[in-house]
Amino acid sequence: MSEYKKDSLSPNELSKLVMAPTKYSTRRIPTISLKDFDNRVDEITQELVEASENVGFFCIVDHGIARQTVDQMFDNSARFFNLEDSTKSHIPFSPQRNAGWEKNAQIRPSTGAVDRKESYQMQFGAGMEGLWLNETELPDFKTGSLSFMHQVQAVSEKLMTCFARGLRFEDDYFIKAHDISRPDSQTVTRLLHYFETPDTPNTTGEVFHRAGAHTDWDFLTLLFQKAGQSGLEICPGREVSTSFGYGDVWTKVEPDIESNAIVCNIGDLLMSWSDDRFKSTFHRVKAPCEPGDYYGERYSIAFFNQPCKDAKIQGPLKKYPLVTGAEFTKNAMARNFAALQAKIHKEEETKVSHDNPIRANTAVKASA
Repeated sequence: MSEYKKDSLSPNELSKLVMAPTKYSTRRIPTISLKDFDNRVDEITQELVEASENVGFFCIVDHGIARQTVDQMFDNSARFFNLEDSTKSHIPFSPQRNAGWEKNAQIRPSTGAVDRKESYQMQFGAGMEGLWLNETELPDFKTGSLSFMHQVQAVSEKLMTCFARGLRFEDDYFIKAHDISRPDSQTVTRLLHYFETPDTPNTTGEVFHRAGAHTDWDFLTLLFQKAGQSGLEICPGREVSTSFGYGDVWTKVEPDIESNAIVCNIGDLLMSWSDDRFKSTFHRVKAPCEPGDYYGERYSIAFFNQPCKDAKIQGPLKKYPLVTGAEFTKNAMARNFAALQAKIHKEEETKVSHDNPIRANTAVKASA
C-alpha cells in the first residue's frame, strides 16, 4: 500500500505544530442519497466511486436507519459509560479479539500520547464471548446494541454492492467477505466517550489529545455523531507535508443531525483491495486548543467493516500480494506498533542529545 511521506521534523518541531493554529479549508464533503436504492444502484455506485477516488470521505442520507434508532443507541452508550469503572472493568479490552472496554489506553503513532477517551468495542460473533455485561448490570443493552448493529450492517452491505460493481467484482463479493453470521467475523462497533477538556489557558504545554491523526485499517467506517459535539476533521490526500498531517490544511466535518447523515470513510483495507484507487484519508478528533474548539464531553459511534479472518484480499489488478483478513489485521496492528515504537525511540534519542550533547556525540562516533 502507498506509504505516507516520511517525517523530516524533530519531535520538538512536531510538538509546536500540534499546538499551532490549524489551517482550515472548506472542502466539499460529498453527500450521497441511498433513496430508492435498487432502482438507482448504478447512479449511487458512480457517486460513491467518485467520492472514494477523490476525497475518501462522504456522507450518506436516506439510508433507512431512523433518527430515533440512532438516538436510542446514543442513550445506550451513555448508560454504559455512566457505569462505575469497577463494573466496566469486568469486560476489559482484549487485543486478541479486538473487543471490550478500555480507558485512556489507546496511543496513536501520530502523537505518542494516550487519547483522552474511553471506548467499548462490540462484535457479532465468537469474539464477544464473556465480553457482554450481565443483564442485571445493564438491562436490554446487548439486545438494543445488536439490533442497531444489524441495521448498520444492512446499510454497509448496500455500499459494498456499489464498491463491488465499481471494481468489477460480483455484486455480493464484499458482502460474502464480511459475513457477520460467521463465528470468525471481525466487524466491530465502537462506542466512544471523549472526556471534557479544560477550557483554560494552558501553561504546561500539555496536549489533551482526543484522537490523534490516523487512517482506519478497515474496509469502510460508518460514523455517527451527536449534535453540537464537533471535533472530527479530515486531511484529504496521502501526500501531506508531514506523516500525520501536522501543518497541513484540515476540513471540519460537523454533525449533520437534521439530515440524519452517516459520515463514511475509506479504510486502508479497501484502499489496498482497490489497488490504491480508493483513498484512505487522514482524520482526527482535534485536541481542543483554539477559540471555537469544542471542549465538552463528546460521544460518537463507529462501525468498522472488517472481513472474516479467512477472506482472501487482493485487488483486481493484483497490485499487492494476496493476504487473508486475519493477516491484514495482524499486519496493520504491527505497523501501528512499529510506528509508535519508532516515535518513542526518536524522542528518547532527542532527549538524550539535548540533556547530554557530549555523551550523545560520543555514542554516535562509537557506533559509526
